[in-house]
Amino acid sequence: MKLANKVALVTGTSPNIGGGMVEALAAEGAAIVAVDAVEANARDCAAAVRASGGRAIGIRCDVADEAAVRSTVDAALAEFGCIDILVNNAAIFVPKGVLDMSWDEWQKQSAIILGGAFLFTKYAGAAMVKRNAGGVIVNIISTAGHQGEPGNICYSTSKGGLLNFTRSAAMEFARHGIRVVSLTPTATDPAEQFERARRWGRETEPPPGLEQLLEKFASRIPMQKLPSPTDYGRALCFLTSDEAAMITGADLRVDAGAVARYWAWQPQGPD
Repeated sequence: MKLANKVALVTGTSPNIGGGMVEALAAEGAAIVAVDAVEANARDCAAAVRASGGRAIGIRCDVADEAAVRSTVDAALAEFGCIDILVNNAAIFVPKGVLDMSWDEWQKQSAIILGGAFLFTKYAGAAMVKRNAGGVIVNIISTAGHQGEPGNICYSTSKGGLLNFTRSAAMEFARHGIRVVSLTPTATDPAEQFERARRWGRETEPPPGLEQLLEKFASRIPMQKLPSPTDYGRALCFLTSDEAAMITGADLRVDAGAVARYWAWQPQGPD
């Protein structure tokens, strides 16, 4: 297993992308610290890992609260003795544009996406430096962070900021043998999300209109198919393993070609 004897702290562990990435890390042998602002997400994610024979704890944490972040890092260290991998995935969605978004909404969303990544990188990174055994920090971006998405101003801006946060932090941590990279998902096939939620003991169904919306997204993507959380998980396991030992300051896009597509080209053809 690629990540045997490693400890991974992951923020944002709902049954969607975060939960999928956690299950992939655990399947490769990593012990898990599942962190989420919603206690049930952290608890159920950790329970699913343990049910599969892995080691995991779940911790409720507001990633924009410095004291809570410090406490979470301390709890992870107390339970497992170290943190080898940090995945900054926590985010909230406030789909509004500049004219519609309030200052409070901007501050709250950017505090979670950018501020949470900063705080966990600061405190988990400090623990990695003190241990002097290397480590990997992964920031989860979005295709919205690479392109100008209307009506999603703070999310796009914050995810774009994480790209350069990744590069800057990579330069700071390089001398400590700690790699900092990013992973870019895109609009995601929802099937796994609902299947995973049901495995976690939740009653859940896709909201009306979701299937039609994602079919539209898939028709505009070069590979004509949306990635799944498992696709992201495989990429994450590579980035956090020794196979990627010489990769730092870089972004890996798992987006079925979305960002690379020339704007005027229609994947489904001229018809």
